Amino acid sequence: MEQKSILILQMGNAPQTMRDAHGDVPLWFCQLLGCELDDVEVIRVFEGEVLPAPDPRRAAIITGSWAMVTDRLPWSEQTAAWIREAMAMEMPLFGVCYGHQLMAWALGGDVQYHKDGREAGTKTVYLNAAAAHEPLLAHLEESFPAHLTHRQTVTRLPIGVTVLGASVHDPHQIVRYGPNAFSVQFHPEMRPEIATDLLRLNRPHIEKEGGDTDSLIAGVIPAPDAAEILRRFMQEAFRQERALSLRAAS
Repeated sequence: MEQKSILILQMGNAPQTMRDAHGDVPLWFCQLLGCELDDVEVIRVFEGEVLPAPDPRRAAIITGSWAMVTDRLPWSEQTAAWIREAMAMEMPLFGVCYGHQLMAWALGGDVQYHKDGREAGTKTVYLNAAAAHEPLLAHLEESFPAHLTHRQTVTRLPIGVTVLGASVHDPHQIVRYGPNAFSVQFHPEMRPEIATDLLRLNRPHIEKEGGDTDSLIAGVIPAPDAAEILRRFMQEAFRQERALSLRAAS
């Protein structure tokens, strides 16, 4: 069987109401990338499915989750060990939300609940000076909208990483870990209708925490620039795959 180039490490199911309306998380990524589910390999890590050996000829997306990195769940810790192995061979990795936090934890950083609570809705991400040298961000202005929903955050980064963007709430929105490793706290795979339904689903929690769900819903707008970051990452990973294949064949 031919090995699929894209590997989605699924770290949790979307709630049933979200799946009924929009499908599950891997579909959201496929819709962003313009591919079919059959074109990717999905590993449901949170259900104990076995991770394949890291391979620099493939690219892995590490998704968000409804779990917390600080729970140190066995499947999460196993994925953290896998991330360290993948980094050692410079396999292309892209972490999203939980995946972003797990990469930081796996590589020597720390993750905790954010001291100011939940960040939810469409928020502005601001690029810093280092972003001017990042090809994946060349399409962006100094700031852009992105969809967010998280309560935990990277509180300490691993040594040697580069922070490229922040929001008012969170200083670590975009991080470069190495030549082929990148992560974002926001959700490039979320379309406005997904972000809106997620806010509706979380209304009881948002209101209990003193937030205004209706205002957050009214503020949801498209976030195409955030989605383009992941597309560009995958395009670069495919170029690397072709180069490795040509080298192996020569």
